[in-house]
Amino acid sequence: MGQGLEQQSREQWKTRSGFMLAAMGSAIGLGNIWKFPYITGENGGAAFIIVYLICIALIGIPIMLAEFAVGRNTQKDAVGSFRELTPGKPWFITGIFGVAAAFFILSFYGVVAGWALSYTTKAMSGDLLAVPADQMADHFVGFISTALSPILWQLLFMAIVIIVVVKGIKQGIEKWNKILMPTLGVLLLILVIRSVTLPGAGEGISFLFSPDFSSLTASAILVALGHAFFSLSLGMGTMITYGSYVPKDVKLPTAAVGISLADTGFALLAGLAIFPAVFAFGMNPGDGPGLIFITLPAVFEMMPFGQFFSVLFFLLISMAALTSAISILEVPVAYFMRKFEWSRKKATWILGIIITLFGIPSSLSLGAWSGFTIGGLGFFDAVDYLASNILLPLGGLLTALFVGWALGKKKSLEIGGLSEASIWGKLWILGLRFVAPVLIIIVMLNALKLI
Repeated sequence: MGQGLEQQSREQWKTRSGFMLAAMGSAIGLGNIWKFPYITGENGGAAFIIVYLICIALIGIPIMLAEFAVGRNTQKDAVGSFRELTPGKPWFITGIFGVAAAFFILSFYGVVAGWALSYTTKAMSGDLLAVPADQMADHFVGFISTALSPILWQLLFMAIVIIVVVKGIKQGIEKWNKILMPTLGVLLLILVIRSVTLPGAGEGISFLFSPDFSSLTASAILVALGHAFFSLSLGMGTMITYGSYVPKDVKLPTAAVGISLADTGFALLAGLAIFPAVFAFGMNPGDGPGLIFITLPAVFEMMPFGQFFSVLFFLLISMAALTSAISILEVPVAYFMRKFEWSRKKATWILGIIITLFGIPSSLSLGAWSGFTIGGLGFFDAVDYLASNILLPLGGLLTALFVGWALGKKKSLEIGGLSEASIWGKLWILGLRFVAPVLIIIVMLNALKLI
């Protein structure tokens, strides 16, 4: 397919707000509502949040702007963008890492999202809150370790994702994000209001907003660094791909800052929806990954109108997972559409089915296949480790070096929409050249247990 025809037929966002909501939907997912609250709980609350916000400014915003700039300038997918900007050079490997990361992440992301869908229906039927609080952990472990049920929920979730992506940018991704993102905001605000008005909620609010820097450890700082990077969907080509559908008149620096702030705001609101309730009922904020599926159902059980709020909460998680999963699937779909000249329908169904099938061993590794390990890790944890600790940081690191150094300052500032004379332009280049690479390398070394 000729370049002119490809550019002419390239899909675009219908509206600027549609792009913003879709990019927010990509960034706001299980990381905000599931992972951020529990790592905040494990690492001391408010002091951890302050460090996290600094990390968003130092890593998140600069690399998000870099990814948007690369995508919009070329109007191509994650691999094609690097090939066009530096033809004949190996920088396209950055995009390959991104496509691979998206494939692996969506495979197990669909498994966890399936759990959330299942818990939504259990909350609706009342079955969830019928489980005694002291048996909630056994109930959750029993569910995820069964062979068939979690896989059926995973299949249902992935089918929804595929159907949305098949519809394309305007009629699928943009249309559904315009519905899902405002709904997410309303659900979260209702949960926050309920949580902060509970008797005894003050301790949870204080935990979130009264920093105690004496409790901040070096490992907590590294966790904040890592999550700031991963929370914004960076390093896997989603923002390059979404950026490639952005019209030329959208101001990318403003978009990158706005999306980063919205992502962080959602994470803080999720904390406000969770911790005041957790403290109000004497639960442990440091309960780790089980906070969502074990601790909170027990909290809802003790709360007035608990069933109603449990439905809202698990619906919130399911919808947040959906908006992120849509953006992740779009990365390999966009690549295969260009590379093999496949139709959107063909690329989406083939890749969606392959990714779903690849995710089944992740689900089974928590039960029937728990004895099968790769390097001492179960299949789920091994795929997570490869994607989160190797592919994503490599993708982000190479993107920073590419835009910071390989393109040259003048070209980078031009495609990023910043002036060389402005303080923001200088800070952006400085961040991409030195600050972000150093911090990402530290994240990688820590994740690989080398520091």
